[in-house]
Parts: sequence; C-alpha cells; structure tokens
Amino acid sequence: MGLPIDLACWNYDRTRALVDGRVAVEGVDLNYIAMEMPESFHRMLRHAEFHVSEMSFAWYLGSVFAERRHMVAIPVFPSRMFRHSGIYVNSKSGITDPADLVGKRIGVPEYQQTAGVWIRGMLADDYGVPIDSVSYHQGGLTEPGRVESALRRPEGIELTPIGPQDTLSDMLERGEIDALYTAHAPVGFEAGSSHVERLFPDYRREEQAYYQRTGIFPIMHTVVIRMDVLEAHPWLARSLMKAFEEAKAYALADLFEPAAAKCSLPWLVAEAEATEDAFGTRDFWPYGVEQNRHVIETFVRYTHEQGLVPERPSVEDLFPRSTMDIARI
Repeated sequence: MGLPIDLACWNYDRTRALVDGRVAVEGVDLNYIAMEMPESFHRMLRHAEFHVSEMSFAWYLGSVFAERRHMVAIPVFPSRMFRHSGIYVNSKSGITDPADLVGKRIGVPEYQQTAGVWIRGMLADDYGVPIDSVSYHQGGLTEPGRVESALRRPEGIELTPIGPQDTLSDMLERGEIDALYTAHAPVGFEAGSSHVERLFPDYRREEQAYYQRTGIFPIMHTVVIRMDVLEAHPWLARSLMKAFEEAKAYALADLFEPAAAKCSLPWLVAEAEATEDAFGTRDFWPYGVEQNRHVIETFVRYTHEQGLVPERPSVEDLFPRSTMDIARI
C-alpha cells in the first residue's frame, strides 16, 4: 500500500495516463480528482484541501511571499498557452495595432490572472505598450458582482473595479472599455457580434513568430505539493515528476499515431508534425527547470514589474532542490 495522495488537476490528455492507471506514481496510492480550474486553485490556496494540486503560476509566485508558505511547486506545467488570441477590442475603439492600446481602458477579469500577466508583459516587451500606459478595469467576464482582489495590490497601476451590475463582456460590447485581456472569449465575440474582434485576427501566425523571436511557450499552471506533505515525504517530488513525464509521453505519442486519430481532429498527425517543425523538437511541452528556465525567469520578471510580487525570487527558490537536476527523467 503506497502513501495516499489526493491530486486535484484537470483531465488533460497529458495527465490521462495518471487517471486511468497506465502510469503509477512510485510509492503512492494516487486519488486523481479531475477538477476544473480555478476551483482547485482556490481550494488549495485558501484551505490547503489537497496533498497535491494544479495551480495558477501567478498565484503560486504570490504565495512564495506569504507569511507562512504552505506549498511548493514542482517543475511540471500541465497548462501552457500562447495568449495573443486573448486580446479582444471594441471595433469602434480605433485599436488596429498593439500601440493603439496606449491610453485606453482595458478590462481584466482579475489583474493577477496568469494569462493577463503574460499578455501585459508580452505587449510591453514586444509591442511598446508599457504596463502603466493604460487603465485597468477589473470585474466578472460574464458574472456581475464578481470581484477578485489581487494577491498584492499593484503600486503605480490604475486598477478600478467595474460596477456591481456590469460585466466585462457587456462593457466591451457597448464600448465602455476599449479592450479586454482574458483567457476566455467574451460573450459578444462568441455570438459573432460586429462590435467585438480580436486584436490579432491571425493569432496563430503572430504567436508562432513570437515563439521564433523569444523561445517562449508561456506557462499557465504548475503543480504544487503541500509543504507539510513534502517535508514528511521528501521523495514525493521526484516520484511525481517522473510520473507526470511518463504520462505526457503517452499523450505526445498519441498525437503522432498514424493508424487512427486519437483526438477528434481530421489532420491530427499533420498538425502534430507542423508543431514539431515549429518547435524543433517532438517534446514541445517540456517539463523540468533547465528546459524552461528562460520562460520561468521571464514570467518572474513580469510579475515583479506588474506589482504582484515585492521582489524577484530566483528559480531555485521556486522548486524543491531534488527536482533541479532532472534534465530528463
């Protein structure tokens, strides 16, 4: 009988082998709780309900500076996504180029959302849109009255809550905000409204060019272990890393299976091969510290520049020492 461990994580293809038992975690009796984010984030961050949990990368960085740090991440990144597609504009705002965002009213579901941190950082680095050159308006994307308080109140940033009856989707539709940075599409865009469009209509081309320039495939989420659990069982970090890596290998192999498509995309293999060409490797979803150091350091810089953490932690401060020397498990 292994150590009983509850793991809260969404049901990704790259973790499915942990769900169905094809991959076991050494020394562990795993209870995989397939839970949508951000519920698992809230429950882990506020109540430490699970032994191990998927976690917003930005929220995790904020937790490093808590008075009593109760969780530590391993360099496993179940969610990654380019975010050029997550910038929406009102068609009458006059925004046709990223530089046009300067001076505009920008909606954000929550200022500390990882997707928003990447968008603001990318716009500042690549397109000349300084973090403090716009005003931010925070509130629910589709739910009125939803207010998220930042883990750390940003200084020098104009951040205003929207009205209790408003939603960011409706405000963008009406032109009461000029643009929206979000991980989820606003209602108007999904409904085909003529008032809402993407800043980058051909976002795939823009994102591929970004990767070629920067080498960054943005990390959205990591995996955290409760500190008391890891202190009692220090071997757990490496066991989990090994298992996540093995589960991911199953998922990547499925993408390249030529006999029958394992996912419901007609040109699945062609898409996988195109992605391999773009990244220059078949392991285009890397775990581990060294394979991701530049991405991690860039995100740490962004959270500091955007006022979410008081200082920049080193990469070595973020992960257990036992996971730092794992190049390939």
